[in-house]
Amino acid sequence: MNAVLGGRIEGLTALHLDDDDLDPRARLVVIGNGMAGARFVEEVLERGGGEQFRITVFGDEPHGNYNRIMLSPVLAGEEHEDDIVLNSHDWYADNGVTLRAGVMAERIDTAAKLVYAADGTVTAYDHLVLATGSYSFIPPMKGVRTDDGELRPGVYGFRTIDETRAMLDAVGRCRKAVVMGGGLLGLEAARALQGHGLHVELVHAMPYLMNMQLDPEAGAILKRSVEKLGITVHLDVFATDVFGIDSVEGVGLADGRRIDADLLVVAAGVRPSTDIAVRSGLEVERGIVVDDQLRTDDPDVYAIGECAQHRGEVYGLVAPAWEHARVLADVLTGTDPTAEYHGSRTATKLKVAGVDVAVMGINTPEREDDEFLVISEPRRGVHLSVVIRDERLVGATLLGDTRKVAFLTQAFDRGLALPEERIKLLVDLSDGAVEVGVAEMPATTQVCNCNGVTKGAICGAVADGCGSVGAVMDKTRAGKGCGSCKSLVKQIVEWAADGDVTEDVSASWYVPGIPMAKPELMAAIRAQDLRSVSAVFAALAPGGVDDARSKMGLTSLLKMLWGHDYVPEKDGEFINDRVHANIQRDGTFSVVPQIKGGVTTPAQLRKIADVAEKYEVPMVKITGGQRLDLLGVRKEDLPAMWDDLGMPSGYAYGKSMRTVKTCVGSDFCRFGLGDSTQLGIDLETRFQGIESPAKMKMAVVGCPRNCAEAYVKDVGVVAVGNGKWEVYVGGAAGASVRKGDLLATVDSPEAVLELTGRFLQYYRENANWLERTYDFVPRIGLDRLKEVLLEDAEGIVADLDAGMQRSIDAYTDPWGQDAKQPATPGQFRPSLPLIALPKVPVR
Repeated sequence: MNAVLGGRIEGLTALHLDDDDLDPRARLVVIGNGMAGARFVEEVLERGGGEQFRITVFGDEPHGNYNRIMLSPVLAGEEHEDDIVLNSHDWYADNGVTLRAGVMAERIDTAAKLVYAADGTVTAYDHLVLATGSYSFIPPMKGVRTDDGELRPGVYGFRTIDETRAMLDAVGRCRKAVVMGGGLLGLEAARALQGHGLHVELVHAMPYLMNMQLDPEAGAILKRSVEKLGITVHLDVFATDVFGIDSVEGVGLADGRRIDADLLVVAAGVRPSTDIAVRSGLEVERGIVVDDQLRTDDPDVYAIGECAQHRGEVYGLVAPAWEHARVLADVLTGTDPTAEYHGSRTATKLKVAGVDVAVMGINTPEREDDEFLVISEPRRGVHLSVVIRDERLVGATLLGDTRKVAFLTQAFDRGLALPEERIKLLVDLSDGAVEVGVAEMPATTQVCNCNGVTKGAICGAVADGCGSVGAVMDKTRAGKGCGSCKSLVKQIVEWAADGDVTEDVSASWYVPGIPMAKPELMAAIRAQDLRSVSAVFAALAPGGVDDARSKMGLTSLLKMLWGHDYVPEKDGEFINDRVHANIQRDGTFSVVPQIKGGVTTPAQLRKIADVAEKYEVPMVKITGGQRLDLLGVRKEDLPAMWDDLGMPSGYAYGKSMRTVKTCVGSDFCRFGLGDSTQLGIDLETRFQGIESPAKMKMAVVGCPRNCAEAYVKDVGVVAVGNGKWEVYVGGAAGASVRKGDLLATVDSPEAVLELTGRFLQYYRENANWLERTYDFVPRIGLDRLKEVLLEDAEGIVADLDAGMQRSIDAYTDPWGQDAKQPATPGQFRPSLPLIALPKVPVR
């Protein structure tokens, strides 16, 4: 047998083997690592399924599991992508789950019980769950795709974190956007893009907005509310053309109009991802057809979530997917072998483009004897309606005023008796006598629709000892979806605890697994001489238990505190830090060598070109930080590539100081007032690779014309003449744009280096984990920073200088002489090792 690192071996079959050939557990394979697939795995583990099954999860994306509902706040800059991660790569490893991230499963041999993947591997299963979700529907517009079938540059779907990242990257370059689709996602995208300063026009093929959830009158009121925000809305018209050669320049409509735009977001709906089921011979209609136990027409293959069609229905909401996950976990683990899914009564409360909306059931009458009550106040942007059938609430729409949603949700879910005077449904939360509060809510009332959490579950968590709102949310997942129910969750917790709710002290902890704020944690680490992550957990974590979510933050903190004397542990680092390169969506890596200040030489460029050719690098790109990025590098090639380059790491992957961008400066530019190029090189040389709570970027410009964008960097330095330099801190030019604050004007490059180091060290010692300087500086306050750093108000300036020097002295290039000696045997082995076998029976 020949061991290989990845891919298909000519003439052989690459078979993905289990770690233990004698493992008696059944093989459970899940295709899809979205919200349905990952939730199903969680439910299986909660039922003790880790002892029953060897679980393998295929995910098309290279990430762990994240909350897709929260992509809109990420695009709007209201949330950071790190905050929407539900299960990191470490979570899967810690729970004994094999995650094949970035690997697409292509075909199933249901007779042999084998899954064939795009990377050439074959994985055997005993039970297979399809959780492939949905994909963005791209209407067949002329010019929307290039000749190779890819979306034209400037055209984006809005379904994944990578698409969201790409849009965030584009907003700084674009001025006008067109959003196709007037549903929930389209409206959220339009509002988010407008928040980044773009002029936005929305095109919707239907006569009114959110036509799947609202009736025409409510849709018309929503249109007026959206237009008041400054978003232009075009209804009842198709987009037929996308204009532009190298990128989008405009969108053509069916009525002959053209809308100029340099960014197009297509949010025209989704379609169930059923290709693998079709190729594998499973029954597919609109979705993958399943029975009441979520079983397909093959007895060992199941489907859940948005790809599943049950009793003719395909659900596009997360709550039914959670129900699928619970039922199937009960069935497969034997917790309840008779468990069945009988359909979902969908109810949703959300905020669309700043407007509160709640919908449940149907929005208009369907039978002659259906009762339909409407209260509409277009001037206030309010539209309320209910549909009643046989004395039961079968539908409700609340637009612009959702105060009545609590009672209506109870009535909808539980079939509560309705008041004779139907108007009271929309003017009271009760039958007209008293308003229904949390005390009157039945325990079965569903509070969190995203995660299917009832009032009873929340009260149970309080009874079990969860004394704070945060603890209850962690235990039950209530409020962890779209977040719209958080206020109600808080009310129920306060009621259940009879007002005895403790303050969420964990909000002040540096990392979630150690109950200490950062200053206290640092003091304890120093006092007890804790030099490794495992030592910190053993000494300071409750029960000495490790916490995967805390490891990366602790690693960064320990490196900052101990320098040379830190004891590294590879499981305490992100994958990027473990292999000193930036993982990409297809599982390959990005290599960015250091090019200080953006200054290079012909010999250096020639060497980079030679290396790119040798390792068949698919793309070489000039980055925004004035460096060259080699994209698509195989993991096993990394050490040899670094050796061939003979250049230091550019740290494009770390929570560290990354790059210093410079302009030409005074040597060549006729406007230059100072040698910005040399100062930038000096800054990068001094602070290269310095660990920090979040990434740091700098820039130096030779005059206030700001060609290298110094005003919007973590640290920006501007030459102002007469040998003087302005030092700005806390700038940002990403999802949030913030001009840095002027910390000081100094009179020499040496003073710039000193003040920069002092600020960085103060930030490193006092910032929260993953808190960028543009949040840190406003939180601390510019005046306070000046007092501490310039006036030494706390008497710590000497300590800050010494701490920074300690880190500088401990610096070693991770691509240097030790790169060819892996820290662990598998450090540069592909994440998914394969064995080439000529003929091996599949277990």
